[in-house]
Order: sequence, then structure tokens, then C-alpha cells
Amino acid sequence: MEKVKRFFWLCSGASITLLNKCAIESTKYVGIGATIFFTGVFAALAASYALFAVFDNIWIAILLGLIWGLMIFNLDRFIVSSMRKEGKPWQEWLMATPRLILAIIISVVIAKPLELKIFEKEINAELVLMEQQAYANQENEVKLRFQTEQDQLNKEIETLNTEVINKTNQRNELAKQAREEADGTGGTKQRNAGPIYKLKKADADKADQELKQLSDRNETIIADRRATLAATQSKLQTELMQLEKQKPDGLASRLEALSRITLNSSAIALASWFMMLLFIAIETAPVFVKLISPRGPYDHLLKMEEHVYEVQRVEHLAREHAAAKERLKDLATTEADYANNRLDVLLNKS
Repeated sequence: MEKVKRFFWLCSGASITLLNKCAIESTKYVGIGATIFFTGVFAALAASYALFAVFDNIWIAILLGLIWGLMIFNLDRFIVSSMRKEGKPWQEWLMATPRLILAIIISVVIAKPLELKIFEKEINAELVLMEQQAYANQENEVKLRFQTEQDQLNKEIETLNTEVINKTNQRNELAKQAREEADGTGGTKQRNAGPIYKLKKADADKADQELKQLSDRNETIIADRRATLAATQSKLQTELMQLEKQKPDGLASRLEALSRITLNSSAIALASWFMMLLFIAIETAPVFVKLISPRGPYDHLLKMEEHVYEVQRVEHLAREHAAAKERLKDLATTEADYANNRLDVLLNKS
């Protein structure tokens, strides 16, 4: 148990030597260290899963996931260990703001791959739907490329058929008028094959001859257009058969699927938000513990250690400063004054 405690102390970034002097702070820094450690573990697991979706190789995913987890662990450890309790709450909160923002960003990065794993079944179902939609879009694009040509050919065939129909109707009307003139039911109302009948019969015969010529010509053109239409349709079917269903199984596709199902399902969206908030709470917990907890024995001991170092630093600078001034006595007055002034400026900056 003692080894576990010291391990979590190490994870917290605190000085083990100082913590041994103030056992009352032990539990707090064990909790901080455990939070930092398990955040790193979650980061490694999340990164390994995400990278496995990218590389499709478990060993590469594990290796890079461990590196990512260690990086997050070290970053969290640095964030917490670099905070100091100075007894000035507003200043401490101001100094902690960048650290909190960074912690939130880290939590979002960690949470997203774990969301992909938790909602894996729903995401896989959405990926199937996305695959079908992508294939349907490809089909529509291919059909659209041939649609204009096919519509033009069908329009020409319809126009040619309409010409024949109109000419047939004209021929039939003229033949009807000639027949009615012959049997006395129309025209002059006289039953005979007189000159008027002959004129109408000639018009009907002429229209019939024109209809035959038009039919022969249009049938040839229609046959050609239908052959072209059949070739176009065959080419369309060939291209449709060559289409391949590409399964969207990469990381970006899974993120898109997660986004779609969260938009379509309020329950999944709510669960996703709660998971994100959970990781934000876990990631920012050590920072908040440092901020809201009062200055404890560890903080005072740390301040004393830093004060001792600062005193030694100032003392060393003062000794060096005095020794330098002693050496300057051998210089001329002007040079000595200049050097002394520069030394005083450097000492003040230090």
C-alpha cells in the first residue's frame, strides 16, 4: 500500500520529500495523482482505439496509444505541479484559466474516441446507411450523365412519331371527305363521282403518298435513334455494374456517423454530452482541488524551499556583484563608474 501511495504522489508531481514531512496532505495528493494517472490510462485506451481505426494494426495502435497516454499524463502532471498557492484567490484563478482551458481541450480529445467505442453498434448501423446513400448518390450521378442524351433521343423519336400521326390524321380526313362526297353524306350532298369528288380523291391520294414517304423516312430515323438509345442504355448499365460499394469504416466516417446519430437521437446526444462533461470533470478535478483547497502544510513547506533557493540565489548574486566591484577599483574613474552602473542595473533586474 505504501508503494501505491508513493506512486500516486509521484503522479501528482509533488515533492515526495516534502510530503513525507506533512502526512496530513498525503490523501489529497494521492487523489490528485490517481486522477492524473487514470486520465492518462483513459487517454491511452481512447487513442489506441482511434488509431486502430486508422491503421488497422493492433500493435501500431497500442504503441502510439501508449505514447499518447504518456504525453497526456505528463501534460496533466505538469499543469497541476506548476500551480502555486499564494493566498491570492483571484490571482490564482486567473493564472489557472489557461490550464483549465487546456484541461477541457484534453478531455474532449480523450472522450471522443471512447464515445465511438460505446456507441459502436449504433455507429455501425449508421455506417451501413451511409454506404447505401453513397452508392445511391453514385448511381444518380452516373444516370444524370446519360439522362440528357437519352431525353434528347426520346424527344426526337416522339417528334418523328407525332409527324407520322399528324400526317395519318390529315390523310384520313381527306379520304373521309372524298368518301362523303361520293355517297352524298357530305360536301355537295349529291351522290355521284363528279369532278368535286375527283379533286378530293386526288388530295386524299396525294396525302396517302406523302404519308408513305414520311413513314419510310421517319421509321429509318427512328430505328437509328432507338439503336443509339439502346447503346446508351447498355453503356449506362455497364457503368452501373462497375460501381463498387465502398464501406466507410475510417475514423472520419465514424465521427460523421456519430454526429448524424446524435442529431437524430436526443437520447444519444444527451448521453454524449454527459460523457463529455464527465471527462471534463475528471480532467479538471486536480486543478480545481488545487484552486479551492486552502494553503496546507505542503504549500508552506514548498514556499520555504523556494524561499531558501531564492535567498541563496540573491546571496550568490550579491557576492558576485561585490567581487566584481572590488575588481573594478583598478580601472580608471570613467570606466569604473560605467561598469558599476551596469552592474547595478543587472543586479536590479535579477
